[in-house]
Amino acid sequence: MTKAELILCFNQGLGREFETLLIDQGDEPLYLPKDARCPFHRIYFAHGFFASALHELAHWCLAGERRRQLVDYGYWYEPDGRSEAKQAEFESVEVKPQAIEWAFHLALERYFDVSLDNTGDVATDSAGFKAKVAEQLARYQQHGFPPRAARLLDDLKGHRQLKQSLLQRGSVYLG
Repeated sequence: MTKAELILCFNQGLGREFETLLIDQGDEPLYLPKDARCPFHRIYFAHGFFASALHELAHWCLAGERRRQLVDYGYWYEPDGRSEAKQAEFESVEVKPQAIEWAFHLALERYFDVSLDNTGDVATDSAGFKAKVAEQLARYQQHGFPPRAARLLDDLKGHRQLKQSLLQRGSVYLG
């Protein structure tokens, strides 16, 4: 799946139902609820990176109705250079979205690696964080994903299967 196909898949599926657009634009990821100037909620992903789009979609899948009415779902974000305490807090809230993001990557047969999102001087435990994310992914796989995440997973798998089927039959695939 290309980035353009991902955008189309989301915007024509769940995005349409929830009046939300996935947009490849901007230096930093950002979620904006609809307002007087725009009749759609907007999920902006960073620098055009495919992984950023999947990560932001994972956050959207977890955010409840109330949080989807707030800029960036009402969450705080502290840039690189966090203290150890802030980095630990960041990791604790990132386990679930990164587990969902990992599932999205698996559905698309793409490589995934966790993001500690901190390049400062704070010591991080990448292997330990990855283990926590893997444990959460296993729980989701065993007990079920949040509803919007489950539906998006189905959409992604369906798109991939359709594309593979058309390519195997020698059909022209236009996305």
